[in-house]
Amino acid sequence: MKAPRFGVNRRDMMRLRRVGSSIARRPSRVPESAAATDLLRVHRPGMGSSFEVRVGARLPWGVELASRALDEVEALERQLTIYNDESEVARLNRSAHLGPVEVERGLFDLLELARAISQWSGGAYDVTSGALSLAWGFVKGPKRVPSAEERADAMSRTGWSKLRLDPAARSVRFDVAGMVVNFGSIGKGYAIDRAVDVIRGCPLPTSALVHGGRSSLYALGSPPGRFADRWEIALRNPFDESAPLGIFRIRNRGLGTSGGAFQNFVIDGESYGHIIDPRRGEPAAGPASVTVLAPTAAEADALSTALYVLGPAAAAELVARRPDVGVVFVEEGPPGRGPRVVAMGLGPGDFATQS
Repeated sequence: MKAPRFGVNRRDMMRLRRVGSSIARRPSRVPESAAATDLLRVHRPGMGSSFEVRVGARLPWGVELASRALDEVEALERQLTIYNDESEVARLNRSAHLGPVEVERGLFDLLELARAISQWSGGAYDVTSGALSLAWGFVKGPKRVPSAEERADAMSRTGWSKLRLDPAARSVRFDVAGMVVNFGSIGKGYAIDRAVDVIRGCPLPTSALVHGGRSSLYALGSPPGRFADRWEIALRNPFDESAPLGIFRIRNRGLGTSGGAFQNFVIDGESYGHIIDPRRGEPAAGPASVTVLAPTAAEADALSTALYVLGPAAAAELVARRPDVGVVFVEEGPPGRGPRVVAMGLGPGDFATQS
């Protein structure tokens, strides 16, 4: 028999926030029929996707705890979005070329992480590549192929080395006007990590799965019940969504997936994916998808983007130095043979291909 699911819609979430219920004061009622392995699933739209928190259905305060975690995601979207001119990041992009701008501690830490991965990847991932995404129409549309002049102009306003961070003052400065910091390839994972921090603050030991759509997630602890010690996550097949390619088994790790086939446009028979190689100023011709396991969802997101651009050789070098990172490439296989799956840095207990 299929396990029952317990869901709460967005209207319920809004009602809970208006009531202002306290986790310590008013625990949610545990469904009497809930089995030890049943999950409460609470979801809410955000960051152009849908975020979901899954916790054990028997957990007291489960609805309230998940709601507070999703509140954190909403707050971070208001801070990080470039679609709202009043967000902290939008204000930073407007003024940081004029002089140092002090930013919130979490935002500064995120910029430090993003800049470090930009540097490690030699700019294959670049948190300052927002001007290029705008030029190609991937941010505000319409999607298009920019002229050579437009591309050159956007590239002149791109480059992680032009981003100056001062830890002592917690300030940010741009070397050039018109540079655009865009957290599209790391912000969702960062929001998931912060939501997980909220759940970790629960008075009871709590496991959870927090995901933002189909590309980013974090698995906290083990699934409820005593039948599995890791969360099982299917590896999506970019060529046939009905036929997953494998199963990840993860605990206390983040997962991020990047792939050009998931968002693209076609002009004159040529397909252009949304993952831009900032070093060349145009969409990268990467594999079908790259999935990364890492200590945090933010790092997994950014690394999957970098490795989509850099390829398997860079991934092999990375996992040789980082035993806490695993990578899976999905490539188009020979005709009639199906996709090719290449796993690096993962043991048999971490990932298994579908038979």
